[in-house]
Amino acid sequence: MTFLDVLQPVLHTYFLFTIGYFVVVNLTYTFFLGLSFKEILYYMRHNSFGNLRLLVQSEITPPVSILAPAYNEEPTVVESVKSLLKLNYGTYEVVVINDGSRDGTLKQLIEEFHLYRSRQLYLPSIEAKPVRAIYKSKKPAYRNLVVVDKENGGKADALNVGINVAQYDFVCAIDADSLLEEDALQKVVKPFLEDPTMIAVGGIVRIANGCKVVNGRVIEVRLSNKFLPIFQVVEYFRAFLSGRMAWQGLNGLLIISGAFGLFRRSAVIDVGGYRHDTVGEDMELVVRLHRKMREWKRPYRIAFVPDPVCWTEAPESTQILSRQRNRWHRGLLDTMLIHRKMLMNPSYGVVGLAAMPYFVVVELLGPVFEFVGYLTVILLLFLEALNIQMTLLFFIVALFYGVMYSVGAVLLEEISFQRYPRARDLALLLSFGVIENFGYRQLTTWWRVKAFWDYVRGRKGWGAMQRKGFEAPKDGS
Repeated sequence: MTFLDVLQPVLHTYFLFTIGYFVVVNLTYTFFLGLSFKEILYYMRHNSFGNLRLLVQSEITPPVSILAPAYNEEPTVVESVKSLLKLNYGTYEVVVINDGSRDGTLKQLIEEFHLYRSRQLYLPSIEAKPVRAIYKSKKPAYRNLVVVDKENGGKADALNVGINVAQYDFVCAIDADSLLEEDALQKVVKPFLEDPTMIAVGGIVRIANGCKVVNGRVIEVRLSNKFLPIFQVVEYFRAFLSGRMAWQGLNGLLIISGAFGLFRRSAVIDVGGYRHDTVGEDMELVVRLHRKMREWKRPYRIAFVPDPVCWTEAPESTQILSRQRNRWHRGLLDTMLIHRKMLMNPSYGVVGLAAMPYFVVVELLGPVFEFVGYLTVILLLFLEALNIQMTLLFFIVALFYGVMYSVGAVLLEEISFQRYPRARDLALLLSFGVIENFGYRQLTTWWRVKAFWDYVRGRKGWGAMQRKGFEAPKDGS
């Protein structure tokens, strides 16, 4: 009996599993595209007659504290803060938390905004690292700016300090290297006014690489002239316009991006704030909110709004991108393990019975199944036992569905918000939805598989995420 004869039953079972998994996953993706399309159309109809100017002027519009944790953000922090200070909203404050930066982040803020050390008392509701000083501006134009200098404790710890310092009942967590559009806060607060049980709302994040930025504002939307950011634009369309729109329609949204999310402060304090012992603090908090609200039998809603835009700088090198994706996957793994009690537990409704299984089987383990598939093909090729015709057929079908999902997400953008008006940009996005399957997808799969090994080794760090800053228009442009 040959080695191949022994391997045959195992391979047969594996092939049946692979085909079944492939069919279920792609049917799910197709369902998500259809549901997302329905949700986007509903959102656009529901908000087509809304007057955001009246919302800003209304007495019932709640004041908001914007929390921007910053660690070594010297290249972008000033532009980002300027952007936040120009938001078209009623009453709000900007709380920048300098998390023990080792570069000139704090110095840039002090000089640009004429800060002085205030005597404001710090009374923590959530335990966090010590605060060194609280700064405010001497200039009336920046009277709603607060800068907190604290000992380094990580992003989650910085956000907890921001929640402690915040004076308003709603807190908006963003990244300090991100830019909010002028009316973003108006749009993300609207669901709270329409539903008193709303405890968290996430907004869409878009990639600023290639866009022209002036004084903290994106004045022209363009694609980058580099491949990696364009690939990420397509990925973000899939994640936000398809994935999160679908899950919020099912009331099973498990993640609000750390780059832009609005929370009811009391709800976050009730569940203990952000955990500082995980690199996926944004997802873990949302899952914990679901869990605690279900266990406490409180009515609640967590929603995603596809229109309020937050622009962020995407990695432009494979080295930095690999660290980001590795960290995201470690955060997902950690969150699923922390809240494994919820998995397939009917007590947690659609979150336990649908959202958690999807994120475990598809998002978490999907890269492992795909990686094992590549290894299996190589093994069979080495053993001269590979059915070339069947393998090519499977690859073509898989490619078709992968392209369909990516192109579908790009078309969702085109029929709804049309942020990329140039035909060239649309053609590039559609073509990159095809090209990503040849090399880029395999790279991201490997980075996510490697995250399992790093998690087992106890790796907790974020890794360096160097920023180059936002692009301003060149002279004569």
